[in-house]
Amino acid sequence: MTRCYIGMGSNLGDRHDNIQSAVKKVMMLAHTRVRRLSTIITSLPQGGPTGQGPYLNAVLEIDTQLTPYQLLQELQKIESSLGRVRTVKDAPRIIDLDILTYGDIFMNEEALCIPHPRISERDFVLIPLREIAPVEILDLIKRPPKPRKPGKRAVKPLGKKAKKKQSVKRKKVPASRKAKPKKKIMRKAKKRS
Repeated sequence: MTRCYIGMGSNLGDRHDNIQSAVKKVMMLAHTRVRRLSTIITSLPQGGPTGQGPYLNAVLEIDTQLTPYQLLQELQKIESSLGRVRTVKDAPRIIDLDILTYGDIFMNEEALCIPHPRISERDFVLIPLREIAPVEILDLIKRPPKPRKPGKRAVKPLGKKAKKKQSVKRKKVPASRKAKPKKKIMRKAKKRS
């Protein structure tokens, strides 16, 4: 199973109940186990239409066998089932579920970027994430994915496998400076009389 962190937010209706309902629906996903929920915090809206109410935000830690796109699809179904209607960017919402990290991979595709591209700009994500995520995840989000080339998939593992693949650049040493093998000298043991 892959460890994932899901950002959660709500600023319409019974915000606390919306988050709890979303957690329950994530618990019912196939091949997925909820590990823990961070403290739920209050934050002001960032961007979007003026006059929005404050958000409640949290981060959910899960283990899943779903692929990143399967997980995205399931989270969007949960949002819809709870009444989310997508209108304009950063509009008020009953529930918002974002994949913050998915294991140790980077994805930078049109429909999905992992880690979430704006984690480091959002205290309402960082504060609850720091509460429940290990240091390795926090280090991972400091390294944003490279810009995606059109028509090219960009999924890159960052774990031990990737480290092994990294090549070490070595300087070429001129032949004249290379160490010459030492000749072995054999000494005969002198017999003592």
